[in-house]
Amino acid sequence: MTDILVSDVNLNSVCERLEQHCCVDQNQHNLSSQPQTPVLKRHTNTGAKLWGRVRSKLLRQKLDPQTVQSKNWHVDVIEMNGIKVEFSMKFTSRDLSLKRTPSKKQSGVFGVKINVVTKRERSKVPYIVRQCIEEVEKRGIDEVGIYRISGVATDIQALKAAFDTNTKDILMMLSDMDINAIAGTLKLYFRELPEPLLTDRLYPAFMEGIALSDPAAKENCMMHLLRSLPDPNLMTFLSLLEHLKRSVAEKEPINKMSLHNLATVFGPTLLRPSEAELAKGQHITTASDIWSHDVMAQVQVLLYYLQHPTITFAELKRNTLYFSTDV
Repeated sequence: MTDILVSDVNLNSVCERLEQHCCVDQNQHNLSSQPQTPVLKRHTNTGAKLWGRVRSKLLRQKLDPQTVQSKNWHVDVIEMNGIKVEFSMKFTSRDLSLKRTPSKKQSGVFGVKINVVTKRERSKVPYIVRQCIEEVEKRGIDEVGIYRISGVATDIQALKAAFDTNTKDILMMLSDMDINAIAGTLKLYFRELPEPLLTDRLYPAFMEGIALSDPAAKENCMMHLLRSLPDPNLMTFLSLLEHLKRSVAEKEPINKMSLHNLATVFGPTLLRPSEAELAKGQHITTASDIWSHDVMAQVQVLLYYLQHPTITFAELKRNTLYFSTDV
């Protein structure tokens, strides 16, 4: 029996490794007395079936009120075709998992304001964003589910530590690391910003703008909101936008990541309500319900910009000048 411990790892990738172990010796079924060369046959789709059982088990546990209320780790085991998967899980409130905690160590990049990082680096876009995008474009745009499939948590934490300490081995680490870990590091960077890339201040306006029914009014509003972003936020957003549109989505037939899929992955990370906004709605519903209600709008905001013709920093700033001189 093979024991495989699943801890902080995406189960899809785990099941791919499980396939390597899912073999049986056909000779045990051969009644011939003649010596036979051992032939190994893999159980069909064992990894996929095992993942289906794990997912079903997780969903049942999630719906169990006693499990959800418990603050302890819950250990479970699922077996199939001689393979045993042991995993630990603990449920955390969505409100807590979405809370942004600014870093107290301003020398790093994770949890540090983006304008602080760009000023320190003397760059327009943070180094971590540029390097992760470059590596994904170099060898990840043909990867099925890029940005959707999680990387190994220990790899992501190793990259996070490397960027935070500005180690000289970053480029070598990036070239050797699994591409899903690099994509996960980029998502983690945006998720751990002290405030979302599209800012707390503009969040209500983005929600109102995307809800406009008149196309011309929506266009004017959504472009004006981009012009209202601080320059480091705008430059970083436009860089990410170009990467997702021109590099990743163009390979959709191969990587299966459409514009809508990319918006679903990145929308709630780049744009989400501040704690003040959540507090305003407490008399109406819970913070989790507010988040759930807004998440589709967050996806639609990013999808709007992904589907929009190419937007450049120079063009936005030129339009700002026109607006300021208009009588």
